[in-house]
Amino acid sequence: MKKFWQMAAVMTLIATTSGCVSYNMSQPVASLSGDVKTDLKADVKVGEVISGESSTNVLFGWLNIGGDNQFADGVSYGGASGGGIGLPLPDPVSSAKAAAAYKAVKSSGSDLIVAPRYEVTVNDYFIFKQVNVKVTGNKGSIQSIR
Repeated sequence: MKKFWQMAAVMTLIATTSGCVSYNMSQPVASLSGDVKTDLKADVKVGEVISGESSTNVLFGWLNIGGDNQFADGVSYGGASGGGIGLPLPDPVSSAKAAAAYKAVKSSGSDLIVAPRYEVTVNDYFIFKQVNVKVTGNKGSIQSIR
């Protein structure tokens, strides 16, 4: 019986001193923010009216079907998007706007769109959504940067 109690004591000691251990090493963090300031001025020649169109289909609110695969980058269209469950969901309107802007700039040979105006049409059928975007503006060509 004495051997049983010794074995039980050893097992209890092992069970209480071992187990899962996690280590956390914290690091002081300072926010990193950078501002780019430039004194450059661009001389933009404004030309004729240009336009571009894009459309996409969305299934179940997050699955893009069809649509374009080339977009104007570096311009933020719309606000933040996201789902109610904490997952970031794609914003089909913003991607269609960026694709329409890309098509307008690329087809006209311009550098930028001056005063872009977007016409957005969304047909929502609960599970299926059609997004059509047309952008119009003036052709902008950069003549010089000083």
